[in-house]
Amino acid sequence: MAAAAVPRQTPLTCSGHTRPVVDLAFSPITADGFFLISACKDGKPILRNGMTGDWIGTFEGHKGAVWGATIDRQAKWCATGAADFSAKTWNAETGDELNTYQHPHIVKTVDFSADATRLLTGCNDKGIRCWDVASTDAAVVTMTGHTGSIKKALFDTTEQLCISGGDDKTMRVWDIRTGSEVKRVTLSAAVTSMELSQNGSKLTTTHGSTVTFWDPKTMEKLKEKKTEAPTFTASLHPDSRTYVWGGLDNMLHVCNYETGEQLEEYKGHFGPVHCVRYSPDGEVYASGSEDGTVRLWQTRVGTEYGLWRFNKPGDAAAADTNSK
Repeated sequence: MAAAAVPRQTPLTCSGHTRPVVDLAFSPITADGFFLISACKDGKPILRNGMTGDWIGTFEGHKGAVWGATIDRQAKWCATGAADFSAKTWNAETGDELNTYQHPHIVKTVDFSADATRLLTGCNDKGIRCWDVASTDAAVVTMTGHTGSIKKALFDTTEQLCISGGDDKTMRVWDIRTGSEVKRVTLSAAVTSMELSQNGSKLTTTHGSTVTFWDPKTMEKLKEKKTEAPTFTASLHPDSRTYVWGGLDNMLHVCNYETGEQLEEYKGHFGPVHCVRYSPDGEVYASGSEDGTVRLWQTRVGTEYGLWRFNKPGDAAAADTNSK
């Protein structure tokens, strides 16, 4: 008897953008499912169904490349940061623009607090700002100290602190209540991505040709893996058993978290991979690339999920019988 064929990884290509896709974020699972937002240099962030990649809507209002995007935990609000020196919040259900937060330079990163009443932004003026979402007059606090542009800024699980990474080859922890720096970690290259795991226990970062995992409470290094190419992004699976990274080689690499061993490698993009994120259920991961596309990849290749359907053993024989 011939062995069953191993299903081939066939990513879903989500079109709609016209320039490089530079940031992605999934919402948590809600009563209506979960959602995916993408930030793109075309200035038009897109909201999609997180399982299928189907287009839901485009947020129109920025007048420059959009560098950062996120969704709140209830999937009711979205936030974006752009080259027009502003961050904006949006109604995820209607697409309406809610508020604009003016900055002195390009906004590269945005993050909501758990209750979506505060917005964290990182700017090319080297400052991190925490805003009251309901007030656009001025940030509640501005944290300064980085000597290069901010790549990413995230609330920690306590939301009394935040963690930032920048072009100055440092990660810093800040006390949002006082605006003061409380810890600094120096790296060998500029930070290219940061992600806090779903349970808040691990911080995943990339810099140079390195993926590193940290304890966000202590900023102690947990694991580190050198990569075969410059690495722009990485995401840890919700079960912490695997992670996926992408970068200059246009590929997606899935690795074992404990050993760092590469388990899978996939080609599909036609340009460097700028961002990758696992879905909240861990069944897919989304990637965004210089080629202007978002792609959804299966974690368990061959599993029927979303738009993926596969012939099962015996299907062909059954079809032949029914056709007679």
